[in-house]
Amino acid sequence: MSENDAAEGTQPQQQQQLQMKILAQFIRDLSFENVMAQSGAQPDMQPDVSVQVNLDAKKRGAEDQYEVITKLKIESKDKNSDSVLFVLELEYAGIFNISGVPEDQMHPFLLIECPRMLFPFLRRIVSDVTRDGGFPPLNLDNIDFVAIYRSELARRQAEAAAAPQQ
Repeated sequence: MSENDAAEGTQPQQQQQLQMKILAQFIRDLSFENVMAQSGAQPDMQPDVSVQVNLDAKKRGAEDQYEVITKLKIESKDKNSDSVLFVLELEYAGIFNISGVPEDQMHPFLLIECPRMLFPFLRRIVSDVTRDGGFPPLNLDNIDFVAIYRSELARRQAEAAAAPQQ
């Protein structure tokens, strides 16, 4: 047996290569409320912006297709008076075709990598909506989807541990 034959016989089977395609992306729900304009007040504002992020993913009917939804709730308050300036709620979804990801790694992949791919588009929408709503464009900082995923796992584990044993 030559060296080449031995090398060919000992090579492990190649794993299926990871493939991810964004098939579609769209706004599922969008709400912008300019509370400041509704109240008629034009305070000397110093905005304080809070951003809440929630993620959801589910398998679709077709094989290897998944829908991933990033949900944002952004609230801007005036630091001086604590009055609300605006509230923006956005659900942005993407339909992905994903193959080559081991089943035990699919959940983190869907809730970390897919939202990361959609984030630049989501950021642009938030910027445009806040600008069109009469405020300076809000340019979101990068979101750490790994930290969000880990904190959600920790929350679920703590919830499960706190639940009474049946």
